Amino acid sequence: MTKEEIILRLDSGYKEFTGFITALNEKDLMHAPVGKWNAGQQLDHLIRAVSPLSTGLMLPKFILKMVFGKANRASKSYEELVKKYLEKLDRGGKASGRFIPKQIDPSQRQKSINHLLRLVTRLGEKIDNYSENQLDAYTLPHPLLGKLTIREMMYFTIYHAEHHLEQGKKNIVK
Repeated sequence: MTKEEIILRLDSGYKEFTGFITALNEKDLMHAPVGKWNAGQQLDHLIRAVSPLSTGLMLPKFILKMVFGKANRASKSYEELVKKYLEKLDRGGKASGRFIPKQIDPSQRQKSINHLLRLVTRLGEKIDNYSENQLDAYTLPHPLLGKLTIREMMYFTIYHAEHHLEQGKKNIVK
């Protein structure tokens, strides 16, 4: 994917996710099977995942290089990155630490949705400041996947919204 395609996929994926969250009634927003997150928690988790990424990409590139290093391999494709993520989940990988969501009160739903969409817009603006080569040169740490190029991190971020949209759909009360 080119950076323009990445930005479009981020925008459309998170709008689809937030549209789904917006349309839920309160019962479906708060329902989850035992041991799973409800849709409000899915929303909070995505905010917790996108926020540090958006902030990190505001750093000057020389700081990124100094702190996280440069890539020593080519970026994986979107499909390869998703496969790696799903394998990690199958082996028991899950969110930890600051990425574990809190409950979102239904009265805070729209505020949280607006916050997530602002973060994604800002993330797209930051990505636009990178060249195609720079997306493959700089790395960022992912808590489950290890060091990823910025391009791979964007692939993950695109898929992450799709993943949590599907999780939310599974939780709808029948």
